[in-house]
Amino acid sequence: MKKVLFAVLPLLLVMLLSIAPRASYAQCTLCKNNVESARTDKDGYDISGLNKGILYMMAAPYVMGGLVGFFWYRNVRRKRQQAA
Repeated sequence: MKKVLFAVLPLLLVMLLSIAPRASYAQCTLCKNNVESARTDKDGYDISGLNKGILYMMAAPYVMGGLVGFFWYRNVRRKRQQAA
């Protein structure tokens, strides 16, 4: 049973990843409108870091969750060491 599971699981993972989109360049409507207006105007906004800013905002909740998990794990580990 384990051999079958270890043979099928990587295959399913590869199939799932091949279906997933490679890259996503989606932006919110407001950001998209600012980019389009900056392209048409000579004195438009500086939009050089817009996509990186969106990526930072997207990553922030995951970093916060990771920090909460890390501190929770560290606190539990300290309590177990003190109890032993």
